[in-house]
Amino acid sequence: MKCFNWFNDLSSILTSDLATAAVEETEPESMEFLANELGDKVEKLSQISWKEMFERYVPVVCDYLLRIALVLVIFFVGRKLIKKIVSLCDQALKRHGMEVTVRRFFCNVINALGYICMLGILLQTVGLTATSLTALVASAGVAVGLALQGSLSNFAGGVLILLMKPFVIGDYIVQGNTEGTVKEIGLVYTELITADNRLIVIPNGTLIDSSIVNVTATGKRRLELSVGIGYKSDLKKAKEVLIRLGENDPARDPENPVNVFVSELAESSVNLGLHVWVSSSEYWNAKWRLTENIKMAFDEEGIEIPFKQVEISVTKM
Repeated sequence: MKCFNWFNDLSSILTSDLATAAVEETEPESMEFLANELGDKVEKLSQISWKEMFERYVPVVCDYLLRIALVLVIFFVGRKLIKKIVSLCDQALKRHGMEVTVRRFFCNVINALGYICMLGILLQTVGLTATSLTALVASAGVAVGLALQGSLSNFAGGVLILLMKPFVIGDYIVQGNTEGTVKEIGLVYTELITADNRLIVIPNGTLIDSSIVNVTATGKRRLELSVGIGYKSDLKKAKEVLIRLGENDPARDPENPVNVFVSELAESSVNLGLHVWVSSSEYWNAKWRLTENIKMAFDEEGIEIPFKQVEISVTKM
């Protein structure tokens, strides 16, 4: 590179004759001789004109400025080109009927490969040869592979999720103590949106290695409610009220009947169970609505809902 010429000249000037002198001179006065030689070489350097320095280094500076400008142009143009390619691939996959989960995953892979290729072009632009670039990629690949073992397992987990399809984007899943609607299945992580609009990011390796409950896989769920009535209340009337409320709920699936039954004879109440099949998307709304309607209907019908009471008896001495 031209930028190293001046340093090479300086190194040769300072070391060539001095090294020869150091070998030839073995007398005590050799130190004085070396000092004189060093002074002569420094004087020679001081005699270099500004014109000569300008002619030496201006081309080097211009070359580097040109390389920097070229790198910036390649980066911005390459980024726009990668976005365009990803968009075209997404549209092509969509026309072929590929589901959104697989489309997004492949688009993420294409995007990552595009940036890797652009990085290689940028490194060659700044002066790295193909041999140096190959060696750099090989050594970096080993280092990255050792450092990102967990991330590679997460990537493999993402591939397995796409192949096995335990869930897709839009499903409501439960994994351990975490649950939410699947927003995105990425290369390494899966994003969930909770009911209170929080974003949860789970590694794909964790999802593939654990039990997952896909709540919305079948499109409908059985809503289960339990309510207790007093032993003196009219059991038959209470069951009729529950059946009526279940059948009249707008989220109920008409293909499945409403089921009301006595689930337990508890210490202070007769516990009734209510099973209603509803659409998965309306599950929580139906549950909250039915819970409120049961309380209001029981109050109107005079059906007691027992609750724990504490009686305090005071004896006067």
